[in-house]
Amino acid sequence: MFSITVRDHIMIAHSFRGEVFGPAQRLHGATFLVDATFRREQLDDDGIVVDIGLATRELGAVVGELNYRNLDNEPDFAGVNTSTEFLAKVVADRLAERVHQGALGQGARDLAGLSVTLHESHVAWASYERAL
Repeated sequence: MFSITVRDHIMIAHSFRGEVFGPAQRLHGATFLVDATFRREQLDDDGIVVDIGLATRELGAVVGELNYRNLDNEPDFAGVNTSTEFLAKVVADRLAERVHQGALGQGARDLAGLSVTLHESHVAWASYERAL
């Protein structure tokens, strides 16, 4: 399996419900490094997995929809704990929609899957992987 990874970052505010979250139940900020990895079994006719420029642009657009937002105020996330794991899935699903819409080019239609990793720090991160 071949893969390429592009990176961006996101800064959000949010709070959690549930005793397991301790002080994170209060409103707090988080900055994540966001890695999106695209996979395919065979390289396309140009010898690539996907156009890195398009992948970078689309990842930027997806995280841009969330950047500098208080997720507690976003209707899409009402009643949801926007954990790192949850946000990795949100980013992956939104990238998948863009792949299916053709935003990453025709060659991207043959991608096998993608994974998104949100790095909370240098010692903790969460990922979500999905088929395309």
